Amino acid sequence: MANEINSGDQETYTLKEGLKVIDRFFEVPLDYSRPTGEKIVVFGRHIIPTTKAKTKEEEEKLPFIVYLQGGPGFEIGLQRNSGFAAEVYQEGYQVLWLDQRGTGLSTPLTPDTLPAHVKTDDQIAAYLKHFRQDNIVRDCEAIRKLLLGHKENPEDRKWTLLGQSFGGFCAITYLSFHSDGIKEVFLTGGLAPLVNDPDDVYAALVPRIVRRNNIYYEKYPRDIKRVRDIVAYLANNKVVLPSGGRLSPNRWQQLGMAFGRNGGIDQVHQIVLRASRELEIIGKIGYKTLQTIEHTQPFDGNPLYAIIHEAIYCQSRASRWSADRTIAQHSQFLWDHVKTLGDNDPIYFTGEMIFPAMFDDYVNLRPWKQAAELLAQDATWEPLYDLKQLSENKVKVSTATYFDDMFVDFNLAQDTASKIKGTEQYITNQLFHGGIGEDPKDVFKRLFQISKREYN
Repeated sequence: MANEINSGDQETYTLKEGLKVIDRFFEVPLDYSRPTGEKIVVFGRHIIPTTKAKTKEEEEKLPFIVYLQGGPGFEIGLQRNSGFAAEVYQEGYQVLWLDQRGTGLSTPLTPDTLPAHVKTDDQIAAYLKHFRQDNIVRDCEAIRKLLLGHKENPEDRKWTLLGQSFGGFCAITYLSFHSDGIKEVFLTGGLAPLVNDPDDVYAALVPRIVRRNNIYYEKYPRDIKRVRDIVAYLANNKVVLPSGGRLSPNRWQQLGMAFGRNGGIDQVHQIVLRASRELEIIGKIGYKTLQTIEHTQPFDGNPLYAIIHEAIYCQSRASRWSADRTIAQHSQFLWDHVKTLGDNDPIYFTGEMIFPAMFDDYVNLRPWKQAAELLAQDATWEPLYDLKQLSENKVKVSTATYFDDMFVDFNLAQDTASKIKGTEQYITNQLFHGGIGEDPKDVFKRLFQISKREYN
């Protein structure tokens, strides 16, 4: 299924931290039901810790991990010998850091890079449907067979999965349909809700988002009025961002996505304070502040995130703009309601949610507005999980689970853990969704301990 394009498209170099890097490009089918049809490229940065392997023979013996990035729709940059990557290298793994299809150095997926034959909204929607976790997993399995299929021992043809957030969703899909290729699974904030559409997901997450808003306003009570004044200004003025997008009230509220990360509350306060001061002094929000806001919001550069975010929860169901419908039931998020209340009533920021208005507010999402609408109404999404297979799972699954996760609801995560046989967890309320970046030593110490399955 997968073929490296040619040896000229493979490049090897070393980093002084003791890492050998092989940049690999793989050609895979766009549509696995048509394996001889249109092809795309998937990029993986293969890194080998030279402190663990000095020769080619020693490299062959190192266990192999494929890292599945969070998102959906995000690439993974060069992982040097620091942070959580260092913990993985130190454990003796060689790693394939995968740019999932449509991201990074893989075949790009943006409105200006679509193939020439993909023109109409129907064609765009049909094309974008191929970039969800079901096909990411098919890519991984094809690449695994290419890289490890030559090994004599069947166990050596398997690799380990490390999935952060959405990468964990991919890993559970992998377990459902291709478990024979997996040696072990590590998840960090990645116990995917095993649902058929996103409604239950957002119903569970909204109370968590409300809680984080309350913590924010308790810490910064003067921001209640500041944010109200800013949103009122945005509602009455067309504010254009440096890229050409619009800073609408809805887009401003999306800053709350940072509440789910360590230090995010303080980050948002700094933006609020600066914007508020500028409105008082110069009567508008300054260019630098607008630029800062824009840089915190990834959707222009990673439009796939917005396009398929709700679809990653869909199995034979349409999402029908689930987050938008859910938020509409909670008046504290709605400016038309909050503006009628007193100055001490806050308007809430939203969380990790996609709204149809984003396809007006973000300049690089506008060309896909109609395609996004088609996908939101599409009920023909393939299955992502096999509950019977998961209940009979024979692969070790070790996961770091965050009690106060604002992106993956803890209770839904526990339901998932109960349905995947062989799952064991490190549960903490001291880290947020990005725990592998906040305290990688603790997270991976716990994961590797759990992996041993040693019991008192």
